[in-house]
Amino acid sequence: MLKDDIERVLISEETLQKRVAELGAQISADYAGKEPVLVSVLRGSYIFMADLTRHIDAFCRVDFMAVSSYGAGTVSSGQVNIIKDLSDSIEGKDVIVVEDILDSGNTLHYLFQLLQARHPASIKLATLLDKPSRRTKPITADYVGFEVPDEFVVGYGLDYDELYRNLPYIGVLKPRVYGENLISD
Repeated sequence: MLKDDIERVLISEETLQKRVAELGAQISADYAGKEPVLVSVLRGSYIFMADLTRHIDAFCRVDFMAVSSYGAGTVSSGQVNIIKDLSDSIEGKDVIVVEDILDSGNTLHYLFQLLQARHPASIKLATLLDKPSRRTKPITADYVGFEVPDEFVVGYGLDYDELYRNLPYIGVLKPRVYGENLISD
């Protein structure tokens, strides 16, 4: 069972849903009269993105990118690869990058440079989780669901080895599951 690998629930399903609704309301107010493009960074943010867009009371478009900095290993290589690029142009548009977790900031720093070169009107970051204690790049989120401690978290889209995404809450993974192979993004 999935839950047998969880040390403890860090953020309950109810608390997640309440905060995502608040973020949706904040984005609705901030983008009143505009039509932002929400860009989900796959795969981790897909559940957050789906719930967040349902709480935005404004016209918005969605697009997806898939990036990797891990290759076949469990430790970031530092090299970011675009696996799936945007389907549409973002030139002149207000963009909100939607991410599951802001950790070291390496991948998002690279991604923001790439997207800025495409000349959007604006670009902001919405992250479900922020882990500032691990930050190595100067990047901050404009919309933050929760600040979390330096623990390995899974659920609500976040994974370890492509598993645990389907948990309806954010849980701390038991160290016996991942050993010393902590992933830093």
